[in-house]
Amino acid sequence: MKNFGLIGAAGYIAPRHMQAIKETNNTLVAAMDPRDSAGVLDRYFPEVKFFTEIERFERHLEKLRRERGDERVHFMSICSPSYLHDAHVRLALRLNAHAICEKPLVVNPWNVDALRELEQETDCRVYTVLQLRSLPALLDLKHKLEAQPNRRRADVCLSYVTRRGPWYHISWKGQEPKSGGIAANIGIHFFDVLTWLFGTVHEAHVHLATASRMCGSLELEWARVSWFLSVDQADLPPGHLEKGKAAFRSLTMDGEEIEFSDGFADLHTRVYRDILVGKGLGLDAAKPAIELAHRIRNCAATLPRGVCHPFLARHLGVMASATGASVARERSTP
Repeated sequence: MKNFGLIGAAGYIAPRHMQAIKETNNTLVAAMDPRDSAGVLDRYFPEVKFFTEIERFERHLEKLRRERGDERVHFMSICSPSYLHDAHVRLALRLNAHAICEKPLVVNPWNVDALRELEQETDCRVYTVLQLRSLPALLDLKHKLEAQPNRRRADVCLSYVTRRGPWYHISWKGQEPKSGGIAANIGIHFFDVLTWLFGTVHEAHVHLATASRMCGSLELEWARVSWFLSVDQADLPPGHLEKGKAAFRSLTMDGEEIEFSDGFADLHTRVYRDILVGKGLGLDAAKPAIELAHRIRNCAATLPRGVCHPFLARHLGVMASATGASVARERSTP
């Protein structure tokens, strides 16, 4: 049995980490969050020590490390806001604990290199959570692609729309320096999957960039990709909300839909099991998607020259109609 610490216990994703720690027969000895609405801990580890100040949390764990070695933390699960991830990873390593960090591991790619240096100094590992790589449907697809005797470049279309209310733009997630924007906050898993399946990035273009949606294209080693990300419910397919569905994800390859809507329930537990047997994904696995998200975030938006994502085509049509109506009104004004 391993001892875990947890930073960000009151966050949305934290219960999945608590569940993974419990289902892998380990224990959570200390948790921290500046907010005290962390009652979910009672469901998994009712006896866990809880702190609302990072300094007191660190002091407690340091005391365990020095005075009670059998109770020291072996792993630190990090579910804090993205811009704090690298600081909390460093805290874990300095406590001689391995870090398991939510996505994106860091907001800026150069922070990966800094963590690599500290990782080498401490002999502790930094693991990241890229759970879509554990989905059976995507694992099967990867094996099929790599087994093709005469592999050719595919045409891929990625669409991901997930409804977020006004709170999103007020919170740290809506502040690009803290979250990395839509590309890093909601797109990082998909950019990771794309580079994992189809290889290195040759070109990256952005066609639309607003606070609520982004769209662009990629030239990868084995694919031409058009992608669309949105947190605006207006981009959900008609009737989606009426069916109780607040998210839409689609991945097509050469016009054929790749179904990967099922199997999400226990992905964090699978990630933890891999980490505990030494097969976890680390800094090298995380960096390509972080570099791509950073590149996209700093790329000027330009209209596509050829075929564009169908969702973007719809937006361009709306904008064109609005512009045309505006011109008509101006012309009709006496």
